[in-house]
Amino acid sequence: MLDTNVVLDCLHFADPAARPIVLALEAGRIECRVTSATLDELHRALGYPALRIDAATQATIEARYRVLAQCVEAACGATLPRCRDADDQKFLELAAAGAAVLVSKDRALLKLARRRGLGFRILSPAQAAAVLADAAPTPASARTASAAPPR
Repeated sequence: MLDTNVVLDCLHFADPAARPIVLALEAGRIECRVTSATLDELHRALGYPALRIDAATQATIEARYRVLAQCVEAACGATLPRCRDADDQKFLELAAAGAAVLVSKDRALLKLARRRGLGFRILSPAQAAAVLADAAPTPASARTASAAPPR
């Protein structure tokens, strides 16, 4: 799961720190789940006047994200801590429902990462990129795998 700021970093600002996340999504190495509530938040954020994103670019970003993400309806039965920002609670619920990783730049959410027993991890984009780098096949193993004869 990606919070809205990370989605913007990935798909609008082309933040180099978020690039490994985009590449992993495009390659199908990781999945991203969204809900109608998280998509609504992205839609609102893309329209913020301070971002100065024209309507065509907003539509392109939303369409690209919908291709990269799977829309689900999160049903979280877990007792979760309350996030200081009520707008971020939906990301906690989504991550808990999928026992997944939440990638966020939000300080309040990252502070919750230290809590035990959440049932999921909260990582910064840099931490997520490091996990993806550790999980990526090495060039030598990729060559070996591709050189194997077909069966």
